Amino acid sequence: MSNVNVVGLYVRDQGEALDFYVNTLGFRVHTDVGNGDYRWLTVQAGGDAGFQLGLFKPGPPVHDEATAQTLQQMVAKGAMPPLVLAVDDCRAAYEQLAARGVEFTQEPVERYGAVDAGFRDPSGNGWKMIQAATADARKPQ
Repeated sequence: MSNVNVVGLYVRDQGEALDFYVNTLGFRVHTDVGNGDYRWLTVQAGGDAGFQLGLFKPGPPVHDEATAQTLQQMVAKGAMPPLVLAVDDCRAAYEQLAARGVEFTQEPVERYGAVDAGFRDPSGNGWKMIQAATADARKPQ
């Protein structure tokens, strides 16, 4: 079995998504190529050299117009499963991203020794930003 290389995320506008993921979250562009109206656009987070996040717009050649519209509506409502972003310091990352205009759905909260916060991208995709629990917090009581 091989490793997972690309996980796709539906976005309403690839240019808007590219700006958010690169200029706001600090991801870097891995691949940006087009074939007619179709654009293959992937980005990578800082420490994940082998993993790409695909920023894909629903539509041809994969979806018909009705399906594409339904998918965009589902994403906008936050109905897709959230993605998880690991951070070293959730509260500091929250302050930094909030100052950049990121729409947070949950401020940082401590649970089970970890700290997490929630935000959405411009298309409506939900993210959980999680600071891992300390070793002491993971020990059984």
